[in-house]
Amino acid sequence: MKAYTYIITNPKKTTLYTGVINDLRRRIVEHYLYRGTTKLFAVQYYCYVLVWYEAFPTMNEAIQAEKYIKGKSRKWKKKLIAKRNSRWNSLNKNILGEWPPNKTLPN
Repeated sequence: MKAYTYIITNPKKTTLYTGVINDLRRRIVEHYLYRGTTKLFAVQYYCYVLVWYEAFPTMNEAIQAEKYIKGKSRKWKKKLIAKRNSRWNSLNKNILGEWPPNKTLPN
């Protein structure tokens, strides 16, 4: 089983959220569909733009990476993102094959 640690942001790129999941495709769609609907941090701040992710062979490794990243400053996270995605382009379409989601909606 693969697991992913990921960083998403809002369209204005002012808020960062770090998460962990075993189905990155489904999670991106969920963040998008539920944007602005609850008091959960990522949803409340419209974070659904994937700007960084890393795959791990186990969930435990992904969780450890998530904890490590969450403990770092915003400045550090921005540098991490910029190493692979210097312009902070949305990676959503790369992962889903389409954006916004239409065919990839969860069941």
